[in-house]
Amino acid sequence: HQFYYLFGFLALVLVILLVTCAEISIALTYFQLTAEDYTWWWTSFFASGSSALYVFLYSVLYFSSRLQIDKIVSTLLYFGYMFIISTLFMLLTGSIGTLAAFFFVRAIYGSIKVD
Repeated sequence: HQFYYLFGFLALVLVILLVTCAEISIALTYFQLTAEDYTWWWTSFFASGSSALYVFLYSVLYFSSRLQIDKIVSTLLYFGYMFIISTLFMLLTGSIGTLAAFFFVRAIYGSIKVD
């Protein structure tokens, strides 16, 4: 019997990614709210969603250093798919950050008592 630990490690990395996106978005939203700037929605989205830029830049680096693609159609197909994957990654991480910041703002303003 062999055990495959790859899926467990992938699940752990996914959890770490989600927690990191939430923490970064909450911290930047808190700093923005303490500066009395209440337009935190897009900042929280792009703060955690900007990691997709690194994914796309790594795909460019991988293309130039490792892949042996010479045809223009294959190159366009590769970068087209990587753009779609990077966009979906931005939507995933950005929505996690926005939801975390939303529940954080709701929690801190829900505890304020107005007389």
